[in-house]
Amino acid sequence: MGAKTALLAYADGDVASALKAAGEPTAEGTAALIARVFPGCRADPTEGEVLGEVAYPPNGLTYAARFPGVDLVCDRRLMFDRPSELPAHLLGPTAGRRVILHAMHSVSDWLAFAVWEDGHLVRSLSLSPDSGIAENIGDPFPFETPYWAGDRPVEFDPEWDEEPYALPFHPLELGNEALRAFFGFLLEGRPLPEDVDPDEVPLLGFRLFADSNEPSI
Repeated sequence: MGAKTALLAYADGDVASALKAAGEPTAEGTAALIARVFPGCRADPTEGEVLGEVAYPPNGLTYAARFPGVDLVCDRRLMFDRPSELPAHLLGPTAGRRVILHAMHSVSDWLAFAVWEDGHLVRSLSLSPDSGIAENIGDPFPFETPYWAGDRPVEFDPEWDEEPYALPFHPLELGNEALRAFFGFLLEGRPLPEDVDPDEVPLLGFRLFADSNEPSI
């Protein structure tokens, strides 16, 4: 598995439906989104990309789009070990909106995701085989059930593994299911006909600079 994400969304309703209907994002609206997520930074436009290529963008680059029904931001600075500690300015004002954070990294088998409704945290999960479960807040979503029930174990192969996998399931497998549940697409695996094609969702690119004129980190 090689899937990685660093994705934040603000949604008015079903994200998959909004992404399927998404056209070209507007520069003005997307710039306003960037200014809200990264206050105090200057955003210099750069070449855009599609969501499937930059759900985990190169270091130093930010990709975003404001579409009817959903705002998306992809940036490595959105990868929080404890998603519940998301900075307050990223949650407000979000009245009537759902905020979704999804981050995973295949090198460490780490997954984190969280959902806020009307500014209130309803679910946050962060785990990896090395660190264990760093955060597990709120009731699991239905798509999580077979994983916690032990129906998706990592097969132990004594020829390759010194000991059984440290978690009852593989975080990246759950992370992929979470992507489909929250956003309607997969980064790995066989898509369904009704899934969003992330390579058909255009995002605008930016390089951010702090007041010092150095790239913001």
